[in-house]
Amino acid sequence: MPATQKRSAGAAAARIKPAKTRAVKTRAVKAGTLSIRVDDATCRFIDRGAAIAGLSRSEFMIQSARQKAEEMLLNQRLFVLNDEDWKAFNDALDAPPRPNAALKALLSRPAPWQK
Repeated sequence: MPATQKRSAGAAAARIKPAKTRAVKTRAVKAGTLSIRVDDATCRFIDRGAAIAGLSRSEFMIQSARQKAEEMLLNQRLFVLNDEDWKAFNDALDAPPRPNAALKALLSRPAPWQK
């Protein structure tokens, strides 16, 4: 190879930039599968919502189901009362009912989340 070609090849190599590395997204390991059957109209409706959100149908369904589950669980633990209802709630806590047969039966059953 002539000297002029060697210099040209070397100059071109010096101008080459290293490839940029891209961050790799990691996904949670899938632990199970959910299968549901829906009518065509519902499926199209869900697909429209997913498209607006910029998500796949699966991503949209998972996100929506998680949001609803969180809402349901929070409804079991968080409640908001106005001043009058808050006073009534505290009064009830301060003066619990005396045990009776119905209360004893209720308290002897396992809680719904323990079933």
